[in-house]
Amino acid sequence: MSHDIERRYLTQPVEFRATGSDASPGNLVGYAAVFESRSQNLGGFVEVVDRAAFNKSIADNVRVLCRFNHKDDGLLGTTDAGTVTLVVDNIGLRYDCVLPNTSVGRDVAVLAARGDLRNSSFAFECMDEQWGVTERGFPERRVLAARLVDVAPVVNPAYLDATTALRSLADHLGITVEVVTEKSTEELRALLTGAPADNAELTGELGEVPPSLADEEDPEDEAMHNEAVYLEQNSITGDAQRETHAVPVNIRLKLRELAAKH
Repeated sequence: MSHDIERRYLTQPVEFRATGSDASPGNLVGYAAVFESRSQNLGGFVEVVDRAAFNKSIADNVRVLCRFNHKDDGLLGTTDAGTVTLVVDNIGLRYDCVLPNTSVGRDVAVLAARGDLRNSSFAFECMDEQWGVTERGFPERRVLAARLVDVAPVVNPAYLDATTALRSLADHLGITVEVVTEKSTEELRALLTGAPADNAELTGELGEVPPSLADEEDPEDEAMHNEAVYLEQNSITGDAQRETHAVPVNIRLKLRELAAKH
């Protein structure tokens, strides 16, 4: 299994809390990762972060940075300096960063306060994983243990190159990455589960080459459809609808609950 650094960008809310202190413009709070929540299609597989994935990393007091857009010149705080606090709760990995009174710290504070900065991310090194398939037979990677590298408020949430995980899948199956990307979901399901593949599915009725993983339907499509139906049935439109799509309800409520305590 490769131990390269991987990044995942999540559409999760970021909250700014002004403190009125000369030393800091305020605190930035958000969820860098959400547990037991299936990701979107990462280029041939989906991913789930286990609830215990970061337990050892946090228990060992591994140094974790908070950086704006994951950039070195965007340093906002560190766990060893006590300016970043990490908490694992029933939702995911929550971070609380005391923003520095620097140009980047003030910029982040302004962007977050205005609502321009609304997303989070995390970088990690996968230490243990498990491969399987979803109920639809789509390849699924479960991150069981990970060394946390940094958490980051980000401007544009987008999944970066997931070749590290694809290499891990290839190693697990004993084939090359090129072969993995050429195989259909049904073929990979058969390799992962040991179940026989459907020949008709693999070759097609006319013997054509099966679609590659990049062409597979996103596993989140059904969930998005169900949410759209819910919004329509409950007459949720306009800004309220966009907010509902952008932020999972349980996370919005959690951050509001935390804000009420301060």
